[in-house]
Amino acid sequence: MKNENKQQKVYRVLKGRIIEREYVPGQRIVIDQIAKEMQTSSIPVREAIRQLEAERLIFYKRNVGPVVAEVNESDYSDTLRVLAVLEGYATALTAESITPEKINQLKEQNKRMEEALEDFDIIRFSKLNADFHKMICEECPNAYLLESIRNTWNRLDAIRGAGSMLYSLRVKESIQEHDQIISYLETGSIKELEILAREHKIRTAENFEQRRKNQLETNISS
Repeated sequence: MKNENKQQKVYRVLKGRIIEREYVPGQRIVIDQIAKEMQTSSIPVREAIRQLEAERLIFYKRNVGPVVAEVNESDYSDTLRVLAVLEGYATALTAESITPEKINQLKEQNKRMEEALEDFDIIRFSKLNADFHKMICEECPNAYLLESIRNTWNRLDAIRGAGSMLYSLRVKESIQEHDQIISYLETGSIKELEILAREHKIRTAENFEQRRKNQLETNISS
């Protein structure tokens, strides 16, 4: 990518590998090996690892060094419910200043999600879905709220990883709810918009909880 320094490049590559599960939980990160691969010194690698440690994607294990953090999927629902409150408020604040151009971009993004679903490309759908909400929240005028949301997104990345959204009726519902969110953004119905955006995320948490429960029951019975 243009204009990124060595530390930023290493960070981007390592985070991508962790989120995509190319690096699995418990795997050791060999600093010298990464430095050699990316044709840099160990300093940018160590700086990137410190940033990933702050995001709880990596931790330092005694006598081992940096290791990919274990994940606890039971944290996913709790984190998503907190994000529902944060994103709901941020979406409402965004409605006060969002431009027609941004509205059109959101409509196009939702169309791309429909196309991904038609192609049964759930990984692409999941990424487009995350970007849809980022496009809205990045317009939020409250800097501290936006920082809190970004930190929560990073936490979800560590727990979830791209593509973990299994196919279900929820993905179709999500597109329909996005259309409603866009409509409220256009009309500036702030109170209704905050409720809708919050419930949108909560339904996703409830869907995840139900699917996880079903999976556990299936594993027990098999």
